[in-house]
Amino acid sequence: MAVQPLDMRMGSEAALARVVAVFGAAHPHHAYVFANRRANRMKALVHDGIGVWLVARRLNVGKFVWASDGSATVRLSTTQLDALVLGLPWQRLGQAGVIRVI
Repeated sequence: MAVQPLDMRMGSEAALARVVAVFGAAHPHHAYVFANRRANRMKALVHDGIGVWLVARRLNVGKFVWASDGSATVRLSTTQLDALVLGLPWQRLGQAGVIRVI
């Protein structure tokens, strides 16, 4: 997943063109996530192996939480992507949520 600013009025063709320009191709079974600057809206372009579809999500309260390391590309598990779409703290899922010290 790569988080990139996007004009939220863009449709699927423009979002696909942006993915191809940035990554060189849209790969099957990948989601490409775009966010507005306020982090309260996001769009995901998904290539399901047959075609592409574009979904939008807007939070009425709060913000989506992105990676804090400043990188433009972040790899998420399916569980983390599900949490992100719901507006949950996805960074705490998977290995990031493992407790190693008591």
